[in-house]
Amino acid sequence: MHTLIQTARLNGVDPQAWLAEVLARINDHNIRGLDQLLPWNWRSVHAKIAA
Repeated sequence: MHTLIQTARLNGVDPQAWLAEVLARINDHNIRGLDQLLPWNWRSVHAKIAA
């Protein structure tokens, strides 16, 4: 768990928001797109949505 939180922080992502969304989405998420849930990819998707 510590590694997940630190990885999110190192990538400029709020660990709580990231983990909450990943845990909510992972069950229905396409297995071929799991890389989209990684912190460095999650940040870029959410930056586009916020813009």
